[in-house]
Amino acid sequence: MTEVLASRSFRGPAAEDAVEAVHNDLDSLWLDVPFVNDMDQMTFTTAVIESASNIVQHAQPSGEREVELGVETTVQPALLQARVSAYYAKPPFGLMDASTPDDDSESGRGLALIEALVTTVTFERQDGTNTWVLSRTSSQD
Repeated sequence: MTEVLASRSFRGPAAEDAVEAVHNDLDSLWLDVPFVNDMDQMTFTTAVIESASNIVQHAQPSGEREVELGVETTVQPALLQARVSAYYAKPPFGLMDASTPDDDSESGRGLALIEALVTTVTFERQDGTNTWVLSRTSSQD
């Protein structure tokens, strides 16, 4: 098993202040792992915040409970990974592809942006939870 050098975890109501809390967690995380270069920090942070913002803006509850946002972030020697989850949410609608919408569309670019910023994006749905797993391998040699 690969060594986890630093981690952060957030879970709370999917509201605007949750996105700020996740951003603060990431800022704090980078202080624990100063060897992660600025480009990796910036691109990974942008991908995670975009994913969390998409949940806050678009996730719909699957039942009586409000949607909760969960973000678990880990840093390994050559890998940054985040599990960004929407708890108690309906499955996302539409295709899970990163196609770019036409020029007049005001939304629909999030997944394409996220895929451009990380190495892999996978999606899991289990027990009423949608989880996007974002991984970025280090750009350092």
